Amino acid sequence: MVSKAGENRNGHELAPLRAGGGSGGGGVIGPQPQVAVASAARQADPSGVTIVVTHAPPQHRGSIISRASAGPERAAWSNKMQFFLSIIGYSVGLGNIWRFPYLCQLHGGGAFLLPFAVMLILEGIPLFLIELGIGQKMRLGSMGVWNTIHPWLGGIGLSSCIVTFFVALYYNVIITWVFYYLFNSLRSPLPWADCPTVNGTAVAECQRSSETAYFWYRTTLDAAPSMEEPGGLKWWIVLCLLLAWIVVFFITMKGIQSSGKVVYFTSMFPYVVLTIFLIRGLTLPGASAGLIHLYTPKVEKLLNPDVWREAATQVFYSFGLAFGSLIAFGSYNPPKNNVVRDVVLVSVCNAFTAIYASLVVFAILGFKAHLNVERCLETSKPLAASLGLLPSANATNDEYFAMLQKTENYTSLGLQECSMTKQLDEAAEGTGLAFIVFAQAIVELPVAPFWSVIFFMMLLALGIGSQIGILEGMLCTIFDIDILKRIRKEYITAGVCFVCFFVGLLFASGAGEYWLQLFDSFAGTVGLVIIALLEMIAVIYVYGHDRFTQDIEDMTGYRPGWYWQITWRFLSPIIMTGILVSSIGYMVINTPKYNAWNADTGKVVQKEYPTWVLIIAIAMIVVGILPIPLVFLLRRFQCLRFDINISQGVIRRIDTTVSTKEMMGDQDVSKLFH
Repeated sequence: MVSKAGENRNGHELAPLRAGGGSGGGGVIGPQPQVAVASAARQADPSGVTIVVTHAPPQHRGSIISRASAGPERAAWSNKMQFFLSIIGYSVGLGNIWRFPYLCQLHGGGAFLLPFAVMLILEGIPLFLIELGIGQKMRLGSMGVWNTIHPWLGGIGLSSCIVTFFVALYYNVIITWVFYYLFNSLRSPLPWADCPTVNGTAVAECQRSSETAYFWYRTTLDAAPSMEEPGGLKWWIVLCLLLAWIVVFFITMKGIQSSGKVVYFTSMFPYVVLTIFLIRGLTLPGASAGLIHLYTPKVEKLLNPDVWREAATQVFYSFGLAFGSLIAFGSYNPPKNNVVRDVVLVSVCNAFTAIYASLVVFAILGFKAHLNVERCLETSKPLAASLGLLPSANATNDEYFAMLQKTENYTSLGLQECSMTKQLDEAAEGTGLAFIVFAQAIVELPVAPFWSVIFFMMLLALGIGSQIGILEGMLCTIFDIDILKRIRKEYITAGVCFVCFFVGLLFASGAGEYWLQLFDSFAGTVGLVIIALLEMIAVIYVYGHDRFTQDIEDMTGYRPGWYWQITWRFLSPIIMTGILVSSIGYMVINTPKYNAWNADTGKVVQKEYPTWVLIIAIAMIVVGILPIPLVFLLRRFQCLRFDINISQGVIRRIDTTVSTKEMMGDQDVSKLFH
């Protein structure tokens, strides 16, 4: 820390957020002369750290430049296409395949597209531009950006890194499961096509459930009855988990220099597979019924506040906001890249993919529902004929349905409704959609192993594309830490992947899926929304919306107008506050539960989390957001004897904002560090 002669200070000397009469726009307080120090100012210090003050080149007035590595040594994208595909691969993930179609089906079909579009425009796109734009302007990772805007806000980057670590842990487990299914897809017939037999008799647990459910819960997961009886590690899952982390390591070991080459496959291959499945799906019986069921608008659903909350939440997570990944991706761009155009293109592509994937999913689910209805009728019509309710077992389907309307308590006679609508209403989400429902539909297709291979290769590409982005946000922050800059990126990445694999063994037990549900519900929900809200406040109200607007104009030639100003300053923070409050309220009002496999009934049952598990869940939330107030308090009240985050031991004198003026004032020139 720089101090005046004869004056002792501990920790950082920081100014209040609104010191010096500055405005929310963050106006510059007078011209600041450049500082040049010919030689290093040294003083013996127990830390053994030497700080060198050097001359900084002139910068654009009203901007903050990086105090971390923003020089020519910073990695950069090989070309524009590599950047665009990396963003697409990161933003377009598994949620577009198994979450968005489910939300449409649940919340009004086509009517759900309206709240989704509104939240996309008012929440997703504005915050998307903030993260990409501020990363491109400062050319720093997440931690460097928020430290530069104001050191009190440095905890935002650290919190983002911790939450990203939690998400990376369980996201790679999904890739693990996809690997296991991909390997089993090479067998013919598919191993989940029929129930296994013992002495010529089908396994009772499989008969009580279904072939695909049994393969998922018993063969793949060997699911435990509860989280309190986890069983041992499943060696096949451990091996697939190891493979998943090895693959991710080799892709990310050199940052974007290595991962940038893989995105050409992970970003484009899913669209090829979706198109193949769509063409095939539209030729199958029942596909049209599935599409009609999905997109028939139920306008009355729009009056339900939960629909709007779900739409806002889906937009937030589909963009991968607050992980620090978008800031990292933006930091590798050239200063004059048109970031506004990138944001609009990626946003449109993201929304298009979600809708496109919905067409594919429900075309296939319509085919599956059609087959289930046909099987139901094959058993129900002969039974109705034997009861004298139908003239013969060969009666038409319409005659059967007309008979049901005239027959009271037909279920007591053993007759089934055989309803197409009911079958489609049971559409699942998440892992259930991919590994049970879709797997069952694939079995019915000719040459089923082929369709299974390309389907799980598509999921693998989507998962790895998102995992690359998630890890990039964390690794970019780690790479920018000064004490680690002398260590090769490959070694750091290997260390991170090893730690993640070791901790990830938690998910390789019989209770692995239950732990994944816990992490998915708690690790990245509240923490990410808080981080995103503080990011917007930091850029718009601390850095200054006027200055950020000017930065965008300097980089792109386009000056953000009233739409951006209104969403940045008012609407987006209000929406994110609403998501935060509703998420916390939902957790408090509803007792957290998880879906556990009951082998006796062959069905999934809901169980309450044990108290000790809920303590772990709360601890994850607290650990994720704790650095934000902790760093603020430590730096505000000067509790740190030595607290610095500066690249290569260099402080660059900058044309400062109100938030940093008093921290590095002109009167501190040429004084000793103490």
